[in-house]
Amino acid sequence: MSIPRLSLLAAAVFLNSSHHAWSQAPEPITRPNFVFILTDDQRYDQLGCTGNEIIQTPEIDKLAAEGVLFGNAHVTSAICTPSRVSILLSQFERKHGVNFNSGTSVSEAAWEQSYPVVMRKNGYYTGYIGKNHAPIGKGGYESGVMEKSFDYWYAGHGHIRFYSKLANDIFKGAKADTEVEILDEGIQDFLANEHTLQGARHFLDERPDRKPFCLSICLNVPHGAAVKEMKQKESDPEIYRSLYRDKDIPFPRNFVTWDSIREPKLPADIHFPEERQSGYNMVSEEQTLREMMIRSMQTVTGIDKMVGNLRRTLEKKGLAENTIIVLSSDHGLMWGEFGLGGKALCYEVCTHVPLIIYNPKDKSTGEKRTSGELVQSIDIAPTMLDFAGIEAPETFQGKSLKPLLEGKVGSVREHLYTENLWSTQFGNPRCESVQDKEWKYIRYYKNQNMRASAKESAAKLVGMNINSMLYAVHDPDIALYRTYVEGPLNGEPAVYEELYHLAKDPDETTNLAADPAHSGQLEKLRKVWELEIKKARGEGKPEIHRYTNDSMAESGGGTFHD
Repeated sequence: MSIPRLSLLAAAVFLNSSHHAWSQAPEPITRPNFVFILTDDQRYDQLGCTGNEIIQTPEIDKLAAEGVLFGNAHVTSAICTPSRVSILLSQFERKHGVNFNSGTSVSEAAWEQSYPVVMRKNGYYTGYIGKNHAPIGKGGYESGVMEKSFDYWYAGHGHIRFYSKLANDIFKGAKADTEVEILDEGIQDFLANEHTLQGARHFLDERPDRKPFCLSICLNVPHGAAVKEMKQKESDPEIYRSLYRDKDIPFPRNFVTWDSIREPKLPADIHFPEERQSGYNMVSEEQTLREMMIRSMQTVTGIDKMVGNLRRTLEKKGLAENTIIVLSSDHGLMWGEFGLGGKALCYEVCTHVPLIIYNPKDKSTGEKRTSGELVQSIDIAPTMLDFAGIEAPETFQGKSLKPLLEGKVGSVREHLYTENLWSTQFGNPRCESVQDKEWKYIRYYKNQNMRASAKESAAKLVGMNINSMLYAVHDPDIALYRTYVEGPLNGEPAVYEELYHLAKDPDETTNLAADPAHSGQLEKLRKVWELEIKKARGEGKPEIHRYTNDSMAESGGGTFHD
C-alpha cells in the first residue's frame, strides 16, 4: 500500500520536533506509552478475576493481579455510541449530546478536545485499531475526520462483525478471518513499526523512536451482533469451535424466561420489554441463550489471548516497563435477569463494567491491587493525560484516577451518576440513577414512544424495508431527543422510582422506594440526583452537527449508520 506523503510544512514540523535522528543521539522516552483496550457488551462477571470460575482469562487475570482491578467501575450510559463518545471526550451524554436517536454527530471542535487528539497534539504517536462507533464530524462516519486524527488507523465504522473481512475492506490484507485475530495482527504491526500489514493506513513511514505512543484497541466482541455470526468454521481458531461446549454454563441469578415472568420488573406503561430488538430475543429460549453465552465467553477468551500476545510483544521490544495498559468495556448486558435482555437501563448488570489499570512502575502488592472506589468510564481519559503530564481540557467531566492509584487520595467521588437517553420504539424508558457504595436511586419518565411492532406493521403494509422504518433517524428526532435531555432539568416529574440497598441486595431485586422505613434515604438521594444531573448537563450548548437521514440525503452522502 502506498504511504500518504507529508506536506512540506508537516514534514518540516515533524523533522524539527524529531531533531533529526541521524544527527543526534536519541533521548530516552520518559513519558509512558499507553494501550487502551475497550471490549463491547462485556459483563463484569465475564472474567476469572471478577469471580467467573468457568471462563478462561489467565492473561487478563494476570494483568489485574499486577495492576489495579476496580470493582465498582461504571459507564455513564449503557449503550454503545454514547458510552464510547463519553470515553473519548470524558463527558456525560447529557453534555456531548450524541446517541443513536439524537440525530447528531460530534463536531470537529468537540473532537479537538478528545483524548486521542489532545495526546497527538502533545507529542504522542497515536493509533486506533478495531471498531469505531462514534460519529465524528459533518457526515458522521463518512466525514473522514476520525481516520485523519490518528497516525495509524486499522479500523472500521459501526459493527465490524466477527468475520471482519466481510464488512470492511481495510481488513482484507490480514491472514486471519476472525475479528480478534485480525485486530491482533494490527497490534503486532503497530508495535513492530514496520508497517507491512496491507490495508493499515499510517501518516508517517514509521513510528518515531523518541515519541511515546497511545494505542486504542476497540473491539466488536463479545457483542451479540458479532458472536451471532460465528459459524464454527474449520478455519476458525479452536477456541471458537469447541471451548466451553462441554461445560454446564449456569444462567445468571434471577434468570427467568419471558413466558415465566409473573411480575414485570418495571411497570408496563414505562417499559415495553416485548418490543426489544430481535437480537435480544435469545433470553426467551434457554438453549438459544446458552449458545450465546458460550460464544460470548469464547470471544472473551480470544481477547485474553490477544492481551497475552500484546504483553509478550511489549516485553520483547523493550517497551513493557514504560507502557500503561487500561482495559474496560463500553457497558454490560442483561442475560435474562428478571426476563430482560439487552442494555440501556441503569441496573448494575448494564452499567457495571470491568476496569483494570496496569502501571508497570507501580510495584505495590496485596490489597492495593483491588479498589472498591466509585469510578467511571469518563475517568479513563483524564487518568491517561495525567500520567502523560498533559493538562486535561476544561471540557472534561471525568476525574484522574492517578492520585487514587498512587495512594494520595482515598476516593475521587462520593456518588456515581448514570443515565439512559436512548428511549425509542424498542421500549426502553428514559432513566437516571445516582448511587453511593451502599444505595442506588433510579428515576423514570413517561414513555410515549411509538412501539416497534406498530412501525413493523406499517412497513409491511406499504412494502417498506423494516430496518429503514425502525432505524432511520430524521430531523424531528433531534427535537424529541433534546426534550429528553432538558426535560428533567426543567421540572419534568418522574413517574416511577426505585431504591435499592446495594450492600444487602446487589442484584437489585427488592425496590424499597415505597417503604416508609427508607423514606429518608430516598429523599437524600433525590437531592443528590438534582445536583448530579445538573453537573452532567454542564454549561452551554452541545458541540454537535446535524446527522440524520435527511441531512445525509441533502449532502449526497451514503447510508446512515446505526
